[in-house]
Amino acid sequence: MIIIDQRIRQLLIEDAVSTFPNECCGFLFGIEEHDGTRKIIDLLVVDNSKEGDQTRRFEISPLDYLTAEQHALDHDWTLLGIYHSHPKHPAIPSEHDRKAAQPFFSYVIVSVLEVPGKNVQESNTINIRSWLLNEEEQFEEETIVDYQLS
Repeated sequence: MIIIDQRIRQLLIEDAVSTFPNECCGFLFGIEEHDGTRKIIDLLVVDNSKEGDQTRRFEISPLDYLTAEQHALDHDWTLLGIYHSHPKHPAIPSEHDRKAAQPFFSYVIVSVLEVPGKNVQESNTINIRSWLLNEEEQFEEETIVDYQLS
């Protein structure tokens, strides 16, 4: 299970909408409980460094990975995962996503089927799902629970 603060959820949506029709990407930070529950409390937006067509692919630079690892150390958090968007596609990982995935990370995908009007939160064109790579190197969906950080 992955728990995502409502503020983080809104930031994920805003990044996906603002980069549409290209894919956005970034890192997710937080705490992993003893029972495996992951609580996302911060994110780091990074530029999609993919050369060429960014509407169907994203790439994160090695320097951005180093920055993310330092960010986690500076705040005593764990780097729990990566997020990216799927413009005009469902929030289901592609074969390309699976081949690039690493064990342990949660992969949160924000599907943006079309850019909604002003009230992004009420749109049925946006869906967020999370995935973990299992021992057979296949994705399994993680349950997402929303919470309000106090």
